[in-house]
Amino acid sequence: MQDLFIRTGELLLPSAGVDPTAWACVACDQYTSQPQYWREAAALVGDRPSALQLILPEAMLDEAGTRIPDIHRAMRDALAQGTLTPGVKDGFILTERATDAGKRLGIVALMDLDGYDYRAGSQTLVRATEGTIVERIPPRVAVRRGAALELSHVLLLMDDPLMRVVEPLYARRDRLTLLYDFPLMMGGGHLRGYAVTDPADVEGVFAALRALKERQSDGLLFAVGDGNHSLAAAKAFWEEIRPSLSPAGQADHPARLAMVELENIHDGALVFEPIHRVLCGADGDVLLAEMAAYARRKGWTLATSDGGQPIRVAFGGKAAVLSVGGSPFPLAVGTLQAFLDDWLPDHPGASLDYVHGDDTALSLADAP
Repeated sequence: MQDLFIRTGELLLPSAGVDPTAWACVACDQYTSQPQYWREAAALVGDRPSALQLILPEAMLDEAGTRIPDIHRAMRDALAQGTLTPGVKDGFILTERATDAGKRLGIVALMDLDGYDYRAGSQTLVRATEGTIVERIPPRVAVRRGAALELSHVLLLMDDPLMRVVEPLYARRDRLTLLYDFPLMMGGGHLRGYAVTDPADVEGVFAALRALKERQSDGLLFAVGDGNHSLAAAKAFWEEIRPSLSPAGQADHPARLAMVELENIHDGALVFEPIHRVLCGADGDVLLAEMAAYARRKGWTLATSDGGQPIRVAFGGKAAVLSVGGSPFPLAVGTLQAFLDDWLPDHPGASLDYVHGDDTALSLADAP
């Protein structure tokens, strides 16, 4: 629906005979500092058809020049060889992913990119939830320029405390067509998907979204919960080609759409984990001194005691907790990010990555 910037569409799935466990893989922005994961996944897949062959992992951006042509070729082959078939020709897919936190529900749909802007201060219906690192966009745009397929890991989160969008469909899942039911590779959990094609079910989703929109005071309906940079790349590519199209061409061009999954922020299995910053190419002791100098310039206090915002730092087997006082940012992560955003441009040899999991972050901090 145009007023919601959400649409039904044709959604392709692996054909019969294609191993779904080998086909499904994690998002391209996962394990960015752990290339070994991607090597293990590739070894597990072998020569079987897999979405792994159709994405560019951020851990391998330095191989973009050789990988992107292979991705485009693999996409064309997947279509020509019948690897994929329409699972839904005009509708949604209701998803159920079993994880350690429970069963997480979602609706796979298409989003009109004209309803989204990743830039700071945006007032669009769909908005980013993190700052965009512009260096991450060009390789993803390059993939999209020659892509015959759209693969997505974008999650759009909605504030639906009454649970009227996704949950009613799930309650009626027994009368929906089951499209897939399989375990995900490498401990990723279990996935089921149901076709949502009945006009009454489709309209029920749109009606619930319209009601949700009417309750929002600031015009925000969806926050991008995952895939911020992939969605930003889709928007950048659309803005790149839109001026060359006629109004009629703009109305139905496939680049105007991005595949997304709608999820309820009140889903009990939707777990929010801290995102740790991993800084490479920096001396830990020098960095701590520069953080102290930055805090003094800003008029903040910085000490290794309690009473302020705690920022935990680990490197080379060392660990420290810095307490920041007087910061205008309500959360410690905002204070830390402000320092890093100021520090990074003056240190071109350093790089910043984002990872989930305390163990993963500490392991990377101890790495040489």
